[in-house]
Amino acid sequence: MFVCCSHPKLSATLVNIKENIKTSVKESLGIHKLKHHKPWFDEECLGFLDQRKRAKIQWVQDPSQSKVDNPNNVRHEVSRYFREKKKAYLRARILEPETNSRNKNIRDLYSGINDFKKGHQPRCNIAKDEKGDLVADSHIIVARWRNYFSQPFNVHGVKDVGNA
Repeated sequence: MFVCCSHPKLSATLVNIKENIKTSVKESLGIHKLKHHKPWFDEECLGFLDQRKRAKIQWVQDPSQSKVDNPNNVRHEVSRYFREKKKAYLRARILEPETNSRNKNIRDLYSGINDFKKGHQPRCNIAKDEKGDLVADSHIIVARWRNYFSQPFNVHGVKDVGNA
């Protein structure tokens, strides 16, 4: 946090206010957990990422000409490692439908092929209530569907199907 005043009491007060805001946000909203988008990213990748950050911080603190090559070299090494890790993951994913084909496991074979063809398909968990407003709460959506299907399906007002 950047404090422009050198007065110790004011600085302590600002830090106290910042901490109070953080704790109240955590209590009211909860801690947001990041989604794991890259299944190939593991602890070893975190170490390489940390190494890249340290090299950049070291270069920012002392940008002498002798250290200019170091962050670029580290960045290239880390990027190369990430590419290789992703390629190995994709090779393993490609071998999965192949082994399912050999083992005559047709359901898993086609589901693996569809995963590659379609990619990630996010599900839409939104419905409209009676007023036409969008609702995202799962309990309200289930109640809405229950109410929708409990009503009779005489939409057009036809009294007798045979006479229509």
